[in-house]
Amino acid sequence: MARQATTSVEQWRALARQLRVDSIRSSTRAGSGHPTSALSAADLIAVLAAKYLRYDFDDPANPNNDHLIFSKGHASPLLYALFRAAGAISEEELLSFRRFGSRLQGHPVPVLPWVEVATGSLGQGLAIGVGIALAGRYIDRRPYRVWVLLGDSEMAEGSVWEAFEHASHYQLGNLIGILDLNRLGQRGETMLGWNSGAYAGRARAFGWHTIEIDGHDLDQIDRAYAEASEPRDAPTLIIARTIKGRGVSFLENRDGWHGRALNDEQARQAIEELGGVQTVSVQVAKPSASAAPAPAPPAGWTGRPALPTYALGASVATRRAYGDALRAIGAVRPDLIVLDAEVSNSTYSEEFKKEFPERFFEMYIAEQQMVAAAVGLSVRHLTPFASTFAAFLTRAYDFIRMAAISRANLRLCGSHAGVSIGEDGPSQMALEDLAMMRAVHGSTVLYPCDANQTARLVALMADQDGISFLRTTRAATPVIYPPEEEFTIGGSKTVRSSPDDQVTIVAAGITVHEAIAAADQLAREGIPVRVIDAYSVKPIDRTTLHAAAETTRGRIVVVEDHWAEGGLGAAVQEAFTTNAGWHGRLPLSVTHLAVREMPGSGTPAELLDAAGISARHIASAVRALLRSSDAEKRPDERGARP
Repeated sequence: MARQATTSVEQWRALARQLRVDSIRSSTRAGSGHPTSALSAADLIAVLAAKYLRYDFDDPANPNNDHLIFSKGHASPLLYALFRAAGAISEEELLSFRRFGSRLQGHPVPVLPWVEVATGSLGQGLAIGVGIALAGRYIDRRPYRVWVLLGDSEMAEGSVWEAFEHASHYQLGNLIGILDLNRLGQRGETMLGWNSGAYAGRARAFGWHTIEIDGHDLDQIDRAYAEASEPRDAPTLIIARTIKGRGVSFLENRDGWHGRALNDEQARQAIEELGGVQTVSVQVAKPSASAAPAPAPPAGWTGRPALPTYALGASVATRRAYGDALRAIGAVRPDLIVLDAEVSNSTYSEEFKKEFPERFFEMYIAEQQMVAAAVGLSVRHLTPFASTFAAFLTRAYDFIRMAAISRANLRLCGSHAGVSIGEDGPSQMALEDLAMMRAVHGSTVLYPCDANQTARLVALMADQDGISFLRTTRAATPVIYPPEEEFTIGGSKTVRSSPDDQVTIVAAGITVHEAIAAADQLAREGIPVRVIDAYSVKPIDRTTLHAAAETTRGRIVVVEDHWAEGGLGAAVQEAFTTNAGWHGRLPLSVTHLAVREMPGSGTPAELLDAAGISARHIASAVRALLRSSDAEKRPDERGARP
């Protein structure tokens, strides 16, 4: 069939019809999907692509490209239909939607070069858009716009309103939200239905410029995009009243069709109503070639940071070393961006802020927005670090999980970990964070015990791909490593050892110091033990653990300031599974000391002891393990061995 260009209202209408037809074709072929959610937004995307979007599909890495995020990721058939119309994918690939091995997955993921972040967990696209817009306005200083297609169901998510307030606070005039107000959610009408005025009022209350339109009137859509594109110091929300299933008589505004593909006969009828299969092309305009140059390196740039150093024996909190290290790395890395959730004077990220305020973004008490903004900044190839109390990262866990699906590179720091924080009590104590972060696909989990180690690990994180997490301690702890000590991701340090060691103690962070104290006490009793600082919890140093187990005849005590499930203890035991290279050469006897009862308030020493993870309890666990081992060696009363 002849290919047409789309430059007029009638041609936009033809493009919208094709986007609808292709959304139905792909989802029907797949036997699953959300075609009605795609049909409602087709007119909005047709006009955007034909006239306002600036994007080079042949060069998706072009730094001046606009950014298009389908926050309502279930409308992916519409996005893929756009890619076909723009010539980015073939009809054959379009019809591979949702099939095993296809790039066109059920919800968009960055296996496609034109998709920058994964969506589908509703309520995240606008928050990520804030991060990209922050980069454009304050870091890149490039002319791109960030267009975010929102569904009305996701407007019930609190993270959306975190994004609204931060976008307004930072005057992100380059951020444009397009609300597809089609009234129907998964199980019926949404909270506000077609009450566009309520959405507009709420958005204006957050400081947004708002435009209410009929989302199927192409002239109104055109005027709304033109108005939204005008320079201003406020983000814009276009509230477009639409009809779910638009264009197909038996689908329009009908409940019960969400997430339901048409069968072949229904699809035939729907496509016939829409005018049949066509081949309409859209020539998406390319971005301007003019752009600001990349930020120049700071004066005195060497490429290697002068990391902070701390004297052996000094008492320094690892959270303090985190902030000091950020400041040092920031001096030679203009791509380093730091975000914090209004606790920068506790996480010590304020040290970076003092030196580089233009590269620090305060996310206030909005942990979901903080992580989402970090993901958005990583889209622009920046190096974001985001920090808060580790306990509060649990609020943002879905964003962290989705960041892994987005193949994002971001670095998280959680301070105030474990019962060792003391008097603040359990609401502030991170006791789940190691398990939480270990479960993230491809993550790196680090837990330093002293300041010099922390600084080195922060520097390693800056160059680490994927999602990395640093757990820091509130209390000042002794510096046990010299400034020149080297550390590696996946490594560990053996801080006490001898050829005669009888038990291996594995610790990390605060419990390293308790383990050292226990080892010194046991040495005075004539019981030599090996102490391993497993600062790299994931990946864990299997080689060192295996060698220690060989020396100490399989006797291991693991001690951690964390719940018993999923943390260091689990990582150590997984290091001895058969597929980890350990082949049962010796039987393992593992004692796991962890927090098992709900803590309260108290001094750090009181709480560590009450949890059974203090030096006293570690020493007792070693003695008990040795007694148990000796008992197994002694013949029983009948001369047999148990």
